[in-house]
Amino acid sequence: MSQRLDQYSTAPELIKPLLEMEKALDGTELEFSLKELIKLRASQINGCAYCIHMHTNDARAGGVSEDRLHLLNAWRESSLYSDRERAALAWTETLTRVETQGAPDAHYKTLTEHFTPHEQVAVTLAITAINSWNRLAIAFSTPHPAAQEANAA
Repeated sequence: MSQRLDQYSTAPELIKPLLEMEKALDGTELEFSLKELIKLRASQINGCAYCIHMHTNDARAGGVSEDRLHLLNAWRESSLYSDRERAALAWTETLTRVETQGAPDAHYKTLTEHFTPHEQVAVTLAITAINSWNRLAIAFSTPHPAAQEANAA
């Protein structure tokens, strides 16, 4: 796969608002690990290799265990995730797949049981941001770093 174009150098002024949103989200009360799980789960659903690679490494560097990373696709069946994380992951899946069912009241109710109104906005914007990043990376075939993996193979 070869990159179609580098969106960062081609249109930095258009990318800047997304970068600013990420910076604003970093300043919220949401835990680092929660934000990384949201980013990684949405990226898995969207099939964004670049973002899966980035957020797996970021989560690992931030202390998220290998088991929690490996089992993220099956979070419903694993005891490794808190109720708060489960609510965020369910909301992540709901909004990432919004075309299939919208955003049902039952899913939102679960979110409200574990997050303050301000946190609900932060979680929703975190999901919105990663879905935007996924679409940019997929649209322009942004390659993930593969030097070490290619050398190992």
